[in-house]
Amino acid sequence: MISKESRTSVRVNKHRKIRNRFAGTAERPRLAVFRSNNHMYAQIIDDSVGHTLVSASTLQKDVKAELEKTNNVAAAAYLGTVIAKKALEKGITTVVFDRGGFIYQGKIKALADAAREAGLEF
Repeated sequence: MISKESRTSVRVNKHRKIRNRFAGTAERPRLAVFRSNNHMYAQIIDDSVGHTLVSASTLQKDVKAELEKTNNVAAAAYLGTVIAKKALEKGITTVVFDRGGFIYQGKIKALADAAREAGLEF
């Protein structure tokens, strides 16, 4: 019988490999994305000191009020614009995109494209 590794453990291993390649700095922090079955989370992190500079998720009341569903591509795109606006308010213009081991398509791609359109560079 062939045993397959779970999708979650495969994603965690991919994320570990990605994190070994780059880290967020004060000049260019890391935009980390996580998606669960029901929500999406994005945060901009300065790894040199280990601080979250900006965060946004579909759990926040102001974000959730604008959305019909919290786990679709439209919600991901809206979250991308929200995180980009918050980052630009704090003076963050360039980031390193950390897809969290998720495949770069669908919700992750929509979030990244929306953040780029709203003014973030990566």
